[in-house]
Amino acid sequence: MVAWTGLWMQRIAVSWLAWELTGSAFWVGMVAFCDLAPAVFISPLAGAMADRVDRVKLAMWTQVAIALQSALVAGITFSGHMTITILLVLEVIGGVAASFAQPARQTLMPGIVARADLPAAVAANSLCFATARFIGPAIAGPVIAIWGVVPAIAGNAVGYVFACISIWLLRVDPKERQGHPASKSLFGEVVEGLRYAARHPGLGPILLYAALGALLLRGVQEILPPFVERLFGRGAESLAILTACFGVGALCAGLWVASRGRLEGTTRLAVFAGLAQAVATVGFVATSFFPFGMLCAALIGGFASIHGISVQTLIQSATDTTYRGRMLSLWGLITRAFPALGALSLGAAGEFFGLQWPTLVAVALFLGVFAWGVTRLKRMEAELESPPPPPLGDDRC
Repeated sequence: MVAWTGLWMQRIAVSWLAWELTGSAFWVGMVAFCDLAPAVFISPLAGAMADRVDRVKLAMWTQVAIALQSALVAGITFSGHMTITILLVLEVIGGVAASFAQPARQTLMPGIVARADLPAAVAANSLCFATARFIGPAIAGPVIAIWGVVPAIAGNAVGYVFACISIWLLRVDPKERQGHPASKSLFGEVVEGLRYAARHPGLGPILLYAALGALLLRGVQEILPPFVERLFGRGAESLAILTACFGVGALCAGLWVASRGRLEGTTRLAVFAGLAQAVATVGFVATSFFPFGMLCAALIGGFASIHGISVQTLIQSATDTTYRGRMLSLWGLITRAFPALGALSLGAAGEFFGLQWPTLVAVALFLGVFAWGVTRLKRMEAELESPPPPPLGDDRC
């Protein structure tokens, strides 16, 4: 909670910093791209590494790197030497570290809870992220308005120091903490993981659906400052309010998914939540009335949360233990690289056509993706909602 609160403070602050440095929607999108895009190259390697090393140590050291990156951004900005080029380089470094941290953390979850509790555990994890998404911007907005972006960015460095300390308190099943012995090269295991995903009749389609949804729908959330100023004519405080609305929606949706606590129907939730998110996105970009924009932001956050929790639950439950790190790294790639590419495309198109029409075109394209997902729904349900039984001798409770 502390680390993710700091993360959202930094995201708001860095996005606003890029807008202050350039006044360009393209460069705001480029900053988001540099933070998220390293997942394209790093996530598959990170997943393969998480499948073969001590996952607690990997998570700890990658979180140290994130804390150092935040401290550098804050320090250079405070010194007055920050430029958009330096900011882009530092965001790439942070993106690399986060790409390694994500599969390392998430592969630990089945070592902490029993399989029957996995859907609720994934939802609880997402609730922490959603709560931080609400608290972080709520803190960052006034901090940026009064003291500037430096304290908000420095808060993330402090938060990840707490994360590094607290991860040692985890009691993880030794079988889940340590990956398998290396049987081939790291690259060979990456290829093996990609083949596993591509050939799996449930995981392959749901990951593709999630990737295309992230590409076409998530760009709005990644480049909020231009929307705040151009659509609503507002400043940093309203940026924080909108980001918090996304978080409130995600929190409410996460509470509902957590209370649901069962695997049956999760695939259907994942598919139809994408459609609902697309409809809410249309409402968000079609208005200049800020209260309605806040409502649409909450709906976007809520349906995106339902989709994300559902897909991650299916991955955790249906994946063979040997491949879990690699499948979760693909999920990390989807949630980081594809929104980055969508943000870059939306920012570039926004320079020429405004922000509304490119967003509406992206939503229209997603409707075709949704139609394809519906045609595969029954097969995905059959494959993903009948997970393999837990290993013999698993007496965790």
